[in-house]
Amino acid sequence: MYQLAPNIELLFTEAGDYHDRVRAAAAAGFDAVEMWGPTGVDAPATPKDLPALKAALEDTGVQLTAQLAEPRTQFMIPPWDHSEFFRKLDEGVEIARDLGCPRIVVGSGTGFGGWKRQVQLDKLIEIYRKAIAQIEGSGVGLVLEPVNVRVDHPGSLLDRTAEGVYVARGVDSPQFGVLYDIYHSAVEGEDMEAELANAGDLIHYVQLADAPGRGEPGTGALDWTQRFALLRDSGYDGPVGLEYYPTTASEASVAHVVEIARAA
Repeated sequence: MYQLAPNIELLFTEAGDYHDRVRAAAAAGFDAVEMWGPTGVDAPATPKDLPALKAALEDTGVQLTAQLAEPRTQFMIPPWDHSEFFRKLDEGVEIARDLGCPRIVVGSGTGFGGWKRQVQLDKLIEIYRKAIAQIEGSGVGLVLEPVNVRVDHPGSLLDRTAEGVYVARGVDSPQFGVLYDIYHSAVEGEDMEAELANAGDLIHYVQLADAPGRGEPGTGALDWTQRFALLRDSGYDGPVGLEYYPTTASEASVAHVVEIARAA
């Protein structure tokens, strides 16, 4: 079965602060978690006690599988100056290394108004080549996440998995890949089998939620036996982040997901 990583922004919130959520996830049998912004300045608004979070991860042996870049990647050209992103990237990598997190999630923002789409995608390649050169040797990778524009992220530039793959191919680094989010892909009406086949080993991380609704598997219309089979057949063997809004208490919700994953 895949290593499942509950998102501690959305799950085990009943336990209290973030470090308490890590311990609750461990008590529920998980050896991995993921989160959003490492300090909470951008996403979510609540600051994180990083020393306490690190202690909880070390005490429980739980792996932090992913964190978001801060500030949230919102590339707009013009202006041409993205120095804040690059400055904060170094800070994010330092935090990731301290917490034992191997990847940082990045995005596209809303694009570069008035420019042809192909030009915008090529500009993303340029930006992320520079980012990878900056963090080379850190042991931390970047994963680019396409997100749906139909429901959750209207106006986002990168909404197609294939275009995320195009950017990753252009960056051409083992430290850079694509985050394939089953929920976002389904909302955009993509064919999961075709997208995974096109992406190949450029899929460096996976997240899930059901669609519609973005709840746990079983609350929407997706066939999860089929989805897990497609993922397995694609050759992906990394962790799977549980980035969904639970419709029941966290412990019951994640137990249901574990059952589905085992059955698949």
